[in-house]
Amino acid sequence: MDFVYNANPSRVIFGAGSRAKVAEELDRLGIERAIVISTPDQSGLAAEIAKAIGGRAGIMYPGAVQHTPVEVTESALMAVSSVRADGCLAIGGGSTTGLSKAIAYRTDLPQLVIPTTFAGSEMTPILGQTEAGRKTTVSDPKILPETVIYDPELTVTMPSFISGPSGMNAIAHSVEALYAKDRNPVISMMAEASIRALGGALPTLMDDPSNLHAHSEALYGAWLAGVCLGAVGMAIHHKICHTLGGTFNLNHADIHALMIPYTSAYNRDAAPEAMASIARALGTVDGPTGIYQLTQRAASKRSLAEMGLTEADLDTAADIALQNPYYNPRPVTREGVRHMLQAAFEGRAP
Repeated sequence: MDFVYNANPSRVIFGAGSRAKVAEELDRLGIERAIVISTPDQSGLAAEIAKAIGGRAGIMYPGAVQHTPVEVTESALMAVSSVRADGCLAIGGGSTTGLSKAIAYRTDLPQLVIPTTFAGSEMTPILGQTEAGRKTTVSDPKILPETVIYDPELTVTMPSFISGPSGMNAIAHSVEALYAKDRNPVISMMAEASIRALGGALPTLMDDPSNLHAHSEALYGAWLAGVCLGAVGMAIHHKICHTLGGTFNLNHADIHALMIPYTSAYNRDAAPEAMASIARALGTVDGPTGIYQLTQRAASKRSLAEMGLTEADLDTAADIALQNPYYNPRPVTREGVRHMLQAAFEGRAP
């Protein structure tokens, strides 16, 4: 057995009500004037937390949007400069975390992130950003948030049409970690545990969105998925989702939730150990089939056609996906990718 394992240095506080420790954690990081980042939808929660921390809230910036457009980052940097902010307090999902990361990448300011979805990106040193309609990724130690507070009480307000895709997005991180080029036993154990936790919690959340125990389990699974995403490389799933999301401005979580059954099936024969791990975690005979069945419960969109794409768009996406390809256990060919996209376009079982 040969492997390399690098642990990313993040501080994690997990538990219901843990948002009460925000001021204490800001002090630990030496942040006296934070830029408080959120999306417009989360601005109320951000204002509530800002009120609780008093003068440590230097300026509010409720302008985060999905895919982290560079022009939004530039606007946020002006807000940072206007009050000489010395740190970022990000409250929300992947869009908010992405903007905080983009600021930190350019300024090296410390970050405290409070996730309100199951995105998991708060545990990674990876930034995805868009410019001129193309999404690119960059990895740098400066991007990794120093501290993350996981409070499942803050995810309870998510409606099921958000929590379901958000959880499937986290599962996608763990699935790809199982067949990553640089996978290792520690990450593989985390990935399987993540899929098991999310696979058990999401059906409950679809039926009972206010179930705090299920939210806690899902958030735990999302944390593990984020650790996986930050520790090893990703493959065809993330490449195709970055392509589709960045090119056609599709919802980040929805496209991940829709595509993960098809991308995992693409690697079904090339990664048998990973498929066995997924099947164990979900209690099914076949991993991709189990993911597809879970998607039918949890995803908000069940086909690329439903998301508004055309078959001509599939050709465009297949061409872009072959540019600067990621490692993948099965060779990535245009024919294979186009066939996969067609199945997702129709929404049929992979």
